[in-house]
Amino acid sequence: MKILIVEDDASLREIMIRALKQEGYVTEYASTFSEADIKLAGYNYDCILLDIMLPDGSGLDLLEHLRKLGKRENVIIISARNSLEDKIYGLENGADDYLAKPFHVAELMARVRSVLRRGKTAGELTLEKGNVVLTPESRHVKVDGREMPLLKKEFDILLYFMQRPGHMVDKVVLAEAVWGDYADDSDNFQFVYAQIKNLRRKLSEAGASIEITSVYGFGYKLVIKEEVA
Repeated sequence: MKILIVEDDASLREIMIRALKQEGYVTEYASTFSEADIKLAGYNYDCILLDIMLPDGSGLDLLEHLRKLGKRENVIIISARNSLEDKIYGLENGADDYLAKPFHVAELMARVRSVLRRGKTAGELTLEKGNVVLTPESRHVKVDGREMPLLKKEFDILLYFMQRPGHMVDKVVLAEAVWGDYADDSDNFQFVYAQIKNLRRKLSEAGASIEITSVYGFGYKLVIKEEVA
């Protein structure tokens, strides 16, 4: 699960990042309206933690812009302005929850888990492709009904591909999606290659009918084995 934190208070932002990472979430952040706008235009997130008062604009305007783009990310408004008007406006314009500052980290995490559960597409609890069934919330993967153990990043990579079956995925985009803002920003993507190699091996050994193929000069694609030319 990938979460975007839109918050200009650096100390609070770091507290939120640490808490989310401890729960296994991939995090990215923006400290201004313009930074958030750029990230939202280029990437999709499972949840957005949105401050109202940003140095160059209002989080409520960003929320309205998000919905005009047709994006359906879960949004939790987080603000020191605990006004009824802001809360009503945010909820009526697509926010899923509203949390006033100051707040306890435990409450924030509970709100995040709650909106993510509610926000599953059509209440769908699993992803299926071929004979592989992946359950995001419990982080289980089964092949023909048998459990296939995966390490955390292997699971995150498989989840990313199963959410985009048949789509070509650039290695840079994959790295940013799975490792967030802390992805290696150099030209060395050996950490991506190594995780993909291990995941491919485990899928093959488990008898999975899906595989992650290389697209020369671009990246990777998840396909049913019979679809491979």
